[in-house]
Amino acid sequence: MYPLNTLTVSSHQFDESRKVTYLSIIIPAHNEAQRLPDTLRAIDAFISSQSYSVEVLVVENASVDETAQVVRSYGKGHQHVSLLQEKIRGKGRAVRRGMLAAKGEFRFMCDADLSMSIEQLVRFLPPQSTDFDVAIGSREVSGAVRFHEPVFTHIRGRVFSNLVKLFALPDFEDTQCGFKCFTAQAALDLFSVQKLDGMSFDVEVLYIARKREYRIVEVPVDWHFHRETRVRMMQDSLGMLLDILALRRNWLDGKYTRTR
Repeated sequence: MYPLNTLTVSSHQFDESRKVTYLSIIIPAHNEAQRLPDTLRAIDAFISSQSYSVEVLVVENASVDETAQVVRSYGKGHQHVSLLQEKIRGKGRAVRRGMLAAKGEFRFMCDADLSMSIEQLVRFLPPQSTDFDVAIGSREVSGAVRFHEPVFTHIRGRVFSNLVKLFALPDFEDTQCGFKCFTAQAALDLFSVQKLDGMSFDVEVLYIARKREYRIVEVPVDWHFHRETRVRMMQDSLGMLLDILALRRNWLDGKYTRTR
């Protein structure tokens, strides 16, 4: 069996004297100068109500706006906030950089728009989620709620989901929700071999995790639609299909073999 031992430390049990970060929050950010200030303030408000240590890693990813400057400025007054920079664009590349640089026992990725309120992060951690290596947010499982989502956006999402189910992950209805939590050991193992730099990296990581028999749990989330113009129906669907075929080939070719 491949799964690694899961950390099951609840927040009230965390011992600050261990000097180990309990939670890392990783935010990939491409041209997010406008949204990041509100997002970082919301995260700070959440952190202030928790008893465990938290670091926030913003991975600026080939932005042409002032994303990096916004994070630097905010970080001057908030030592738990750090800026990482990736000059080549790609959400998969940015998340990989953050996951491998993080120090947390749990490593949580979230989108900069906080389409899921940060308070729901507790659903991904012990004691609400236990006995897992990977916890993925889902807008489809029982208990999940979508707010203000246009019909076309939902249809587009189902096209993606059905491609993923057909060719890679038949057990999951929603692999593309931008909120996922990994134990430190699982994050280091999975992201050290993850290769896809684009939007299909979620599928790749979950595919490897499933093949290695990791414990994956789905977490229902309350998800709020925010207008997004970067997704293109036909082009991105074709791109995802090609990525899925590539990751299946990578697995068969042994390209996800552990390096350590």
